[in-house]
Amino acid sequence: MADGTAHPASWDRAEIQALFDSTTGWLDRRVLSDEGLYQLELERIFARSWNFMCHESQLKAPGDYVVSYIGEDQLIVVRDEEGEVHALLNTCRHRGNALCRAEQGHAKSFVCSYHGWNYGLDGRLIGVPGLSTFYHGDLDKSRLGLAKARIESHLGFYFATLAPDAPSLHDFLGVTGRTGLAMVCANGEVEVVEGVQKNVIDCNWKIAVDNLFDWYHVPYSHASANTAGFFDIARIQFPKSQMVMLGEYGHAIGGPVIPREVQDQIDGLSDAQRGEMSRAQPEGSPRIRPKSATDLMGPEGVRSQGHPNIFPNLWVTISGTQMCLRLPRGPSHTELWWFTLVPKAAPPQAKREIVRRMNHVFGPAGLLEQDDGENWSQSTRSARGVASRGLGQALSMGLGRDEVRVGAGGEHYVEGLIGEHGQRWLYRAWTEWMSARDWAELEATRSAPPTGLI
Repeated sequence: MADGTAHPASWDRAEIQALFDSTTGWLDRRVLSDEGLYQLELERIFARSWNFMCHESQLKAPGDYVVSYIGEDQLIVVRDEEGEVHALLNTCRHRGNALCRAEQGHAKSFVCSYHGWNYGLDGRLIGVPGLSTFYHGDLDKSRLGLAKARIESHLGFYFATLAPDAPSLHDFLGVTGRTGLAMVCANGEVEVVEGVQKNVIDCNWKIAVDNLFDWYHVPYSHASANTAGFFDIARIQFPKSQMVMLGEYGHAIGGPVIPREVQDQIDGLSDAQRGEMSRAQPEGSPRIRPKSATDLMGPEGVRSQGHPNIFPNLWVTISGTQMCLRLPRGPSHTELWWFTLVPKAAPPQAKREIVRRMNHVFGPAGLLEQDDGENWSQSTRSARGVASRGLGQALSMGLGRDEVRVGAGGEHYVEGLIGEHGQRWLYRAWTEWMSARDWAELEATRSAPPTGLI
């Protein structure tokens, strides 16, 4: 685990750019193990990016709060008395003590357990014990409120950034990021189930991210789930029907796709007919989306049955009923937070059934997560070896063989066989974020969604 010790960023721009070759797909394994790179990630990726905090259903009333992270900075996300949501750094301005120890709850104010400094729900310092005596009335409370991050929402999902010069959340998400979040809401309003599942895996956070684009591993890593009858690999993998959407700042969606000719047939159905189609499918199959989903997801995005990643580390699962944060905890450890989402209007029994099914898929008790965690751990371990880390990784599947199409909604996507376009796009973006010293440089040097042959 990270020990909190600051390590100098000893990597210069040329060295960072040499860590991944997008023309060959070769990745230097040191990106998964180097402490200096990890510290630079906290500064140049997490502190600069928009990071998912929570969903509006977790902040129903004034005083409701959750504690989340930007990298290793802990934040309190709280709704104040006026209904406004704030993202406050969870560190007292006096001596740095954490104000909130609970992961979520309800509060009228935040009182430091060290010396009793008291902060309002909007972060203002409203009370200091001994202000007139010990401080002789000589403390400017207006300058000692809690530090704040910028916070914005899209479709009820709150994101925060520590960068004052970051673009708006809407612009940051772009077409691909907005499509990924819309996947969760495609069938109507949702809410987060109480109890976020959390566990730590001894792997680098980027392995846990790039795996979500990886449909090559499914028949091998998850063969036991297939044997046990948990799911039918042949039904979910669709090796010849894959789509990868490549978006701004490193966002991507990868996985099975509804063929255009099938979607054309679906487009002619009413919502009632689509519901009948969904009920006729095997248990656990993605629902056929209603007509309104096309407006949310776009004409090509609505066909996607894949996994979105909102860069850097928010995964939306294939059905949109789970989301996962891959929180960095040093170069060799990742804390996973699993959120389960259910239709807001669903009856209690239906919600319980969704929770039951999701608990068996991903999360600490999930059958698939246990398979994946073993692979991620061993891949991270090999990145620390003197000889093995020098071998690199070969992410060349499909390289130079797919043509990028541009949809009517501005989607940039490739369609065809399983490949590693999503992984290459992730590490290309990672290299650009890590090389740029500020937002201005990132905007000037980052890659736009690709066109042509990739």
